[in-house]
Amino acid sequence: MQYKFYVDGEWRYDEHQSWVTSEYGLVNTLLFPMDANHNPTAGPELHANMELDNEHFRRVMQVHVSDGTLNEVLPTISEADVQASRHRISVFLSTQTAYELLPKSGKVVALDVDLPVKQAFHILYEQGVPMAPLWDFSRGQFVGVLSALDFILILRELGNHGSNLTEEELDTHTIAAWKEGKAYLNRQFDGQGRAVTRQLIHAGPYDNLKEVALKILQNDVCTVPIIHSSSDDGSFPQLLHLASLSGILKCIFRYFRHVSGSLPVLQLPICSIPLGTWVPKIGESNGRPLAMLRPSASLSAALNLLIHAQVSSIPIVDDNDSLLDIYCRSDITALAKDRVYTHINLNEMTIHQALQLGQDSFYPYELRSQRCQMCLRSDSLFKVMERFGNPGVRQVIIVEAGSKRVEGIVTLSDIFRFLLS
Repeated sequence: MQYKFYVDGEWRYDEHQSWVTSEYGLVNTLLFPMDANHNPTAGPELHANMELDNEHFRRVMQVHVSDGTLNEVLPTISEADVQASRHRISVFLSTQTAYELLPKSGKVVALDVDLPVKQAFHILYEQGVPMAPLWDFSRGQFVGVLSALDFILILRELGNHGSNLTEEELDTHTIAAWKEGKAYLNRQFDGQGRAVTRQLIHAGPYDNLKEVALKILQNDVCTVPIIHSSSDDGSFPQLLHLASLSGILKCIFRYFRHVSGSLPVLQLPICSIPLGTWVPKIGESNGRPLAMLRPSASLSAALNLLIHAQVSSIPIVDDNDSLLDIYCRSDITALAKDRVYTHINLNEMTIHQALQLGQDSFYPYELRSQRCQMCLRSDSLFKVMERFGNPGVRQVIIVEAGSKRVEGIVTLSDIFRFLLS
């Protein structure tokens, strides 16, 4: 018999009991029927072989009851089935164009490069978007993107006593001037010693979704503007949409949702797949440490960590490393409200205070709570991917059952690098 528990508005299964993953990626707890006179401690161990309808997938359950504990053999599939799953996804994405990402209705926000930086970030805050493509009227082209990361870098410059950029100058300092200055800071020069800004990474509406996903991954960007021009020389471009990995993932779900059995890799527990960043076990080394902070840490520490660790969000945990919240790059735009950034000290404001400030600003509270999505290490890849369907979710935190102690973090980029490798 298979069953689940309904806890705090969510269906869960008991990770301390035997469980099985169906062909649709659903995980249920297993109950083995026994005779009334059966004593489970009499035998050294009980083995039960469960064969699912999916011909590609076999799961062996081992229940050890001699000492009252349970040990399980994790689901496994062959390397051939892993590659078959990847191939099916790759073929699907190669046959779908970026037009599939365009919503039936929506808005796109673009900014003129001659806008003052301060005005630009107020627009991002008011429009509820974390980034916007940049339009250069003199060149008649989209030339870049202004993002929350730019705001973070500007705030750090303002807090730097040796900086040439002052708060008063933000009234007149244009986006173009900031981008040029940023290129100098990053030592991006041409052959004549002039600062060269990064070229805009974009895609056309007829590019297939695999190409779009690879552009995002290879260039380490969050979004790619979809730009259409009816002219061969690219003049009179039209901004149609901002493509992201979350939008591409939704296309995959729409197509494979009811035939997920054809993708056996989705049924594997997330802990058995080489993706994500995990807290190392005792005695293990980890090439990329998992960045976490306490709510009492300074906002300056959070911003520095976002930049140096090259992550889009940081789990906020208590003294037991149990998850409390997350702090994202996009949360920084909350400081644009009432020009809060002009009268705060980044070293004195705590992450807790910054999150309280943002609860009624960039994201409505109900969306903020949805952003902090959690899964267990035994949850299937399918279930983890489902979490990314919630608005604003860019990462899923892997936690220990009960304590919510952070064990790892999985991002959209992690999933796509694994599926498209």
